[in-house]
Amino acid sequence: MKPLIDKLRSITGTAYVLTAPDDIAPYCTDWRGRYSGQPLCVIKPGNTDEAVAVVAACSTAGVAIVPQGGNTGLCGGATPTGGEVLVSLTRLNRIRAIDPANNTLTVEAGCTLASVKEAAAAAGRLFPLSLAAEGTATIGGNLATNAGGVQVLRYGNTRELCLGLEVVLPDGRLWDGLCGLRKNNTGYDLKQLFIGAEGTLGLITAAVLKLFPQPTRSATAWAAVPDPAAAVALLALLRAKLGDRLTAFELISRTALDLVLKNIPDSRDPLPGRPAWQVLIELVDTLQCDLAGELETALGAGLEAGLASDAAVAQSLAQARALWALREGIPSAQKIEGVSIKHDISVPISRLAEFIASADAALTANFPGVRIVCFGHLGDGNLHYNPSNPVAADNAAFIAQTPAVNHIVHDIAHALGGSISAEHGIGQLKRAELLRYKSAVEMDMMRAVKQALDPRGLMNPGKIL
Repeated sequence: MKPLIDKLRSITGTAYVLTAPDDIAPYCTDWRGRYSGQPLCVIKPGNTDEAVAVVAACSTAGVAIVPQGGNTGLCGGATPTGGEVLVSLTRLNRIRAIDPANNTLTVEAGCTLASVKEAAAAAGRLFPLSLAAEGTATIGGNLATNAGGVQVLRYGNTRELCLGLEVVLPDGRLWDGLCGLRKNNTGYDLKQLFIGAEGTLGLITAAVLKLFPQPTRSATAWAAVPDPAAAVALLALLRAKLGDRLTAFELISRTALDLVLKNIPDSRDPLPGRPAWQVLIELVDTLQCDLAGELETALGAGLEAGLASDAAVAQSLAQARALWALREGIPSAQKIEGVSIKHDISVPISRLAEFIASADAALTANFPGVRIVCFGHLGDGNLHYNPSNPVAADNAAFIAQTPAVNHIVHDIAHALGGSISAEHGIGQLKRAELLRYKSAVEMDMMRAVKQALDPRGLMNPGKIL
């Protein structure tokens, strides 16, 4: 493969083609440490022309490509399996254009989510996608996985936040679909093929993103609820009283919060009495209003109805950030405790409580002593449901039961009209599970799209299909 590596060096310069083991090591393992692979090399194109030339060179050589952004994915979707050219897009990090009147921002795929949000804020606008990894995660990766986050309740997934894409196709051709139109009814909406495709259909190099008015008011609260069913009812009450100003409604179990309190320094329990279930609530508005007062009034109605037993509304930005730090610290706190079996399921909001009760009962019956960390975006029906054995010495034996655990959890979600992957994607982790829950017709359609765009299977092989 030396001729290909020499060709790649001629495209980007030698400094941006990494081959030494120590240099490529940071790109070879996923964030959770579950998947590793040795690529032929890591290349970092600096602009779209270089990305086109890289893909064309790999296509000519018949060598597969693995696109990678910030390497914060949770299903091994950006991790090499071995022998591919890993294309790191982190040098494609320019803000190309901002159109405040059209409320759009055109950015390159390697921009971190944080930098995109900062660029929008500098123009007096909001880009609402919000993730714990936003300082590292790139917008290209967000698009490739159709990332969700904590504000889907109001603004939608990444798919809803994108108007246009620029994509290098597997044969090296460039599709310039950087359209800023909200109405464009001229045939197939091609960008949707690439959003959520995890780099298996093409290499996203740039995007046109939707912007929104920058909120001028916000209010954050933490409330104790009797159980998940009460949390769902409280969500309905708050939506009825507060409308679409409700941007986040996060469910946190006692087990999840206890891990944060144990493992994350300076963490404090927001409420006394160690409630079994809590919710984190956020409102925003662009109008001059007493948003915290309105939230207090609405929560008061929830308390009177028995849907909450206690609540605290943040009185400062520092208090609000401290509450969000508890929620965002759950994945890191759980990682400190060791490996768990991760689930990223979604079900209709009306059936969330039924899912939790059924899955808890089934896992407890089959695996006595199991510890279940349950938290997530109740406002859009997405739960992160992660069981493990709390005794470290016994956890390896439990993790070995992953297929059986997955079948229990995923079968219940599927039976309730849900999905086995709400926002993390399929990657390597859930390929076999996808076959279990997708119909033959759905799989045939997906394979037909893959065959049409990437007939030689050079784009991110071993992922999804």
